[in-house]
Amino acid sequence: MYTIIDIETTGNGVKGNRITEISIFKYDGLEVIDEFTSLVNPQCPIPAFITGLTGIDNDMVRNAPLLEEIIPQINAITADTIFVAHSVNFDYNVIKNEFKLLGHDFSRKKLCTVRLSRKLLPGFNSYSLGKLTAALGIPLTDRHRARGDAHATVLLFHKLLRAENSEKVFKLFLNSKSQEATLPPGLPKEEYLKLPTTPGVYYFKDQKGKIIYVGKAKNIKKRVLGHFYDKKTKEITLCAETTSLDFEETGNELIALLKESAEIKHHYPKYNSAQKRSIQQYGIFSYEDRNGIIHLAFNKIKMTPNPLAICYSPTEARQYLETLCSTFELCPKYCHLQENVAVCSHYKIKQCIGICSDLQMINEYNDRVKEALTSLKEVQTDVFIKIKGRTADENAFVFIQENNYSGYGFVPKETPIQQPKDLETFIVRQNNTLETQRIIESYLRKNPDSVFSL
Repeated sequence: MYTIIDIETTGNGVKGNRITEISIFKYDGLEVIDEFTSLVNPQCPIPAFITGLTGIDNDMVRNAPLLEEIIPQINAITADTIFVAHSVNFDYNVIKNEFKLLGHDFSRKKLCTVRLSRKLLPGFNSYSLGKLTAALGIPLTDRHRARGDAHATVLLFHKLLRAENSEKVFKLFLNSKSQEATLPPGLPKEEYLKLPTTPGVYYFKDQKGKIIYVGKAKNIKKRVLGHFYDKKTKEITLCAETTSLDFEETGNELIALLKESAEIKHHYPKYNSAQKRSIQQYGIFSYEDRNGIIHLAFNKIKMTPNPLAICYSPTEARQYLETLCSTFELCPKYCHLQENVAVCSHYKIKQCIGICSDLQMINEYNDRVKEALTSLKEVQTDVFIKIKGRTADENAFVFIQENNYSGYGFVPKETPIQQPKDLETFIVRQNNTLETQRIIESYLRKNPDSVFSL
């Protein structure tokens, strides 16, 4: 026995959604034997765009029963039946959540007519209810009203029950171990089955093949399945738009983290909120003026070729220069910490023994600046982080060049590596960003023995 169900809602996601109309047809596989349809007072305003879509406004539901008042009818008609809907997880989860808020449990086996149609009626460009029923010649009246959509779904379900191989497919979909009820409505099961259980980066794509989400995982298949089980509104909306999956194995979590960060900044996926913003970098540099005085300064990275150091905000750059000033007794004026002053009066660096008041000290001052520059070069080094590769026959590495992330790579274990240039052909060059810097710093704190130099 089946109950084919459709609901209309206030459109505020799953947990914030309120039902405004519900229609249920009880169907025995041959004919409809019972029906329950009712408007529902959601006890909250209906947004104008929802009224524009469904035609249901606040006046229509003002005197309608509350959901709590019709729960007995819903339970009675759906008891011991299989819950059927077009994109079933949405309707089912909204009802389940509404019941839970009112202190009631709601648990039924379920079938999705979108997934069933993709399996039993392949080849259509769209499996939305409106386009699919039109293509099949199924009448659909009162679109986006609960009874009209539910009745059209009954006719579609009647056709699916009689499609070739339907018995086998229905049995598979009702088997809880098949995961068919868990997968997004537009995602073929084959897309999920192709995923590996190894570390890497995975991609959710929409119907046009556009990447709408990028994630990383120690176990790609397990993590992707976690998205399907997650009942947060964002996750449900993401999964509803997903029609294909892709992935790239990395062999380890570190490269997965670094690649995820790079891919988010490259593709700007719709459902990735973190790491989208490109953080401005600032470079520390030096130059000599017409009087022969060596200056230290900072500017945006694109204006600073071969920077001595990279910072991620003007404040961080100033603090960096203040530290150099204090350590090597430099002049704040010539480190551009103070502008348009004749003599230094920096609030933090009280004792300036620079040259702002005595140009006869240029050589002595420049020597101190050169010491500061030498100290920067001494701490800069080219090192590699050695990590597990994608297979037993290779190693992976992350390249740190002059203290900045420069890229990653995979190298066969039998390849002789004696100097940095031996790894050059294997490096996939990447941008150094605030996120990658933090990822690497965190990894090195936990794995200090993974660093080696050549």
